[in-house]
Amino acid sequence: MTTPTAPAPARATTLPAPTRPLSLSRTTATATRVLRQLSHDPRTIALLMLIPCVMLFLLRYVFDGSPRTFDNIGASLLGIFPLITMFLVTSIATLRERTSGTLERLLAMPLGKGDLIAGYALAFGALAIVQSALATGLAVWLLGLDVTGSPWLLLLVALLDALLGTALGLFVSAFAASEFQAVQFMPAVIFPQLLLCGLFTPRDNMHPALEAVSDVLPMSYAVDGMNEVLRHTDMTATFIRDTLIVAGCALLVLALGAATLKRRTA
Repeated sequence: MTTPTAPAPARATTLPAPTRPLSLSRTTATATRVLRQLSHDPRTIALLMLIPCVMLFLLRYVFDGSPRTFDNIGASLLGIFPLITMFLVTSIATLRERTSGTLERLLAMPLGKGDLIAGYALAFGALAIVQSALATGLAVWLLGLDVTGSPWLLLLVALLDALLGTALGLFVSAFAASEFQAVQFMPAVIFPQLLLCGLFTPRDNMHPALEAVSDVLPMSYAVDGMNEVLRHTDMTATFIRDTLIVAGCALLVLALGAATLKRRTA
């Protein structure tokens, strides 16, 4: 009679780590760490705060003999300049975290991808508020930008544009292996939007194919929103639509950034 064989012990399996929900405490801790690091980098702070103001100042006196031209394009550039600077700084700063191994160490802690992306967005969003307020105040009250609507609406659109730049920078950093490559994404992500947003010519004057492309680019609605403030005294339905589209695009890109976030070994 054969002795029954004892069942083999079950092989241990490694289960994937459960998805951690977004936590306010972890998000704010990440944002605080990012702001603390940026406080030790005065060149980055200067780039964020001063470059949009310097560009607006130069633009005003480039058109010194034609102030109306500055009024026509200054409002649009008030939204575009913060978007570009936030895109550059955010993409490079996030990539630095990846290549230095900081990201891998952070994800080994009780920190979800959503916490990390939201923390970065919160930190750079705080800087975007200051940046947009400085640029708007300079354009309206010092450089004499003549707008029909409320300057606070200009500030709102400039802030949303800066947040969109932050979201785009976080997203493209996932596909770059070096800071140089992060900068190379600018011609691919920013320049087509700059050409098709309606800054140089009304979008309905473009070739129909290009007009269709411009209709799906968020910078087009940022420029349209600025132009609404430039021409109308009250908040219009078109302005509300444009701001909602820019805000929705920023949230969508942030979600895509969290989905594409991966660990990288330095």
